[in-house]
Amino acid sequence: MTDDADRTMVLTRDIPAPVGLVWQAWTDPDRLPLWWGPEGFSCRTHRIDLRDGGEWVFDMIGPDGTVFPNHHDALRYEHEARISYILRWGENGPEHARASVRFEDLGAQTRVTLNMTFLTVEEFRTAQGFGAEALGQQTLAKLERAVAESDA
Repeated sequence: MTDDADRTMVLTRDIPAPVGLVWQAWTDPDRLPLWWGPEGFSCRTHRIDLRDGGEWVFDMIGPDGTVFPNHHDALRYEHEARISYILRWGENGPEHARASVRFEDLGAQTRVTLNMTFLTVEEFRTAQGFGAEALGQQTLAKLERAVAESDA
């Protein structure tokens, strides 16, 4: 077994909502693209099939209009508990990370833990260098707002 701690990023956020509402925001193909990504970014979906073995092909569009092609595939869903997927650079592009998100039921709150293990230490350091942790926390904050708006 290899130690991948030197290339793994872990983001956690406690969201004041039951796990069912948080799960729904992450697994609804109409809602996910509305909140996904850091502040100022938008998401343009080409294909979305959120289920075991499904995929999501999309572009993240930065505030300056820069397009970042993405492909999440080989999805595995464990209802209201966990989602696992592979991150690719563009449709059918090279893999750059494996990710999983866990949903922990804390009663009136849900702890969301996003793990991303990059293929290499260099890719991890590059992600750290452009502020991926802060950008990921912004994404989780947008998830929290989306859940609050749907619950209002």
